[in-house]
Amino acid sequence: MTDKLTVSVLGTGIMGAAMARNLVRAGHTVRAWNRTRAKAEPLAADGAFVADSPAEAVRGADVVLTMLYDGPATLDVMREAAPGLRSGAVWMQSTTAGIDSLADLAVFAREHGLVLYDAPVLGTRQPAEAGQLTVLAAGPAEGRETVTPVFDAVGARTVWTGEDGGEGSATRLKLVANSWVLAVTNAAGEVLALAKALDVDPRRFFEVIDGGPLDMGYLRAKTGLVLNGGLSPAAFAVGTAAKDARLIVEAGERHGVRLDVAEASAERFERAARLGHGDEDMAAAYFASFPDVASD
Repeated sequence: MTDKLTVSVLGTGIMGAAMARNLVRAGHTVRAWNRTRAKAEPLAADGAFVADSPAEAVRGADVVLTMLYDGPATLDVMREAAPGLRSGAVWMQSTTAGIDSLADLAVFAREHGLVLYDAPVLGTRQPAEAGQLTVLAAGPAEGRETVTPVFDAVGARTVWTGEDGGEGSATRLKLVANSWVLAVTNAAGEVLALAKALDVDPRRFFEVIDGGPLDMGYLRAKTGLVLNGGLSPAAFAVGTAAKDARLIVEAGERHGVRLDVAEASAERFERAARLGHGDEDMAAAYFASFPDVASD
């Protein structure tokens, strides 16, 4: 089998568009679709075919890659794509869908003869554009030779978590990883908010932790976006972070674990979105500390 494939990318937002471009650069034939076509149109200049419908995008595809908002949105789009799907095609499902939604997607895959790979990714805009994502993958060993070139085009590393994509082992690991990322993001915002309230220069805080175990590159990156006005375009938007935080809370509740920090993170992201920061980088959760100040 040739490692040059026809790949359908459904969903060309921040992550999907970057993944599509890297697939084109790797020599694959890319057929892209987005609900708002204008978001997909720029990919034509990169060499991708922009389809008018999901069914048109997946027609003839070896691999269907979904990078949509959530599980229900993914299921809706795949139902629209159904007339063009080929039995035996590989489905690389990279949407952060949540555990319950993944079960519904697995049922759809079985009904349409698709080989499902649960394949969420770790990373935001910059690593996505550089092809440096980490792919968390679960799916059958037989058939990996088809999906591996796609993983290699969009990511720097693939971490296999199991052989049954429908069981969601990769999605579960993604939720665990995201729980840490979202907690740190909100903690970074609160550090700046408290410093502002107490009239403390944030630079003094960074001097105190410099080079020690409390210092983190991620902390400096996210606080830098707030301090230096770099919240747009978003690497990962507040609104999407709120959705992911809710998925984490729901997963914990379903399995008997109370996740107070994740619950608070969801509330902060949602409050920041209501204040007008939903499309900004998730570091804009900082503004949730000032609920009486709406975005201009």
